[in-house]
Amino acid sequence: MGKKIKIAIFIAVIIIVAVFGFFISQNNATEKSTVKKEEPQAETLKPDDAGNEPIKSDPISIPAFSEKIFDGSDFKVGKILEQNNAYTRYYITYESAGLTISGIMNVPRGKGPFPVLFLNHGHINPEIYTNGQGLKREQDYLARNGYLVVHSDYRNHAGSDKEAAVDNEDLHFGYTEDVINGAEALKKAGLSYADTEKIGMLGHSMGGIIAEIIIVAKPDLVKAMVLFAPMSADQKDNYEKWGRNHRSDQDSAGENSRTPENDPEFFKNASPINFFGQVQVPIMIHHGTSDDSCALAWSEKTVKALKSAGKDAILYTYPEEPHEFIDAWPQVMKRTVEFFDKYVKLAD
Repeated sequence: MGKKIKIAIFIAVIIIVAVFGFFISQNNATEKSTVKKEEPQAETLKPDDAGNEPIKSDPISIPAFSEKIFDGSDFKVGKILEQNNAYTRYYITYESAGLTISGIMNVPRGKGPFPVLFLNHGHINPEIYTNGQGLKREQDYLARNGYLVVHSDYRNHAGSDKEAAVDNEDLHFGYTEDVINGAEALKKAGLSYADTEKIGMLGHSMGGIIAEIIIVAKPDLVKAMVLFAPMSADQKDNYEKWGRNHRSDQDSAGENSRTPENDPEFFKNASPINFFGQVQVPIMIHHGTSDDSCALAWSEKTVKALKSAGKDAILYTYPEEPHEFIDAWPQVMKRTVEFFDKYVKLAD
């Protein structure tokens, strides 16, 4: 009898333990099922003060460039290309948006630091372009007048790194980025003979639209700007002159490309003329009446728009002068140096 009781008690204990374990496991399962799984939160853009949904700026636009952080760095002074009694010409490189960009720098002889001028060359086929090509007589003249001259080759030119994008597909914003990064890299280099508090800019033809983008997107980068026969500050004009006629009517790239008809906002936001209210420095423009590349009417429209925005702008026209000045060149350069002397070299 005693043995049966012991067996009964043993069985009862096993049953109690099993039942208790069952309830414990059910309770844990219930708790787990009630725990919320944390889902990754989607990144959301906040609406503006008016409650409108924000619109992300197209990277090829003045608004995007105005917000962009430029990473120009590693400005390197390379081998001597030329020496004369007025200046030394160097091969230079610097980093721009992950690309190595080549160029030249003319450093005046004598005691510095010297005010800086960035020169932006016009269109030259990258396949035949050589280091420092374009504006060479201007490079020489300005260095002889006491300016440290920096001339960027731009990406895809000379010793610069190559990228797939074609310059006219991004409306020259890539080249513009290289010029801005050149200035930023020079500032970081800390060269004792370069006064980076006094920077001016000169652009010819395509180099003119590059300069115009800079002056509205980064209005405090330079103290004064001179334009020689520039492309239009209205990108629609440039598209009508070169873009439309240089595209194949049949290929898929042409069919899918942006045009003023299918994407007017793109051309509006990429055109400096629509942002002249942001200009902070004086502008001088020189244009020949016989220019068959960049229309004089474009410079007239630019100056009219600048003055309407209350900006300091002046246009000099030269009868029968072509796209690159010939007989009038000495007068053009005299006016240019006087302008830079006043607003850059002698600026406070």
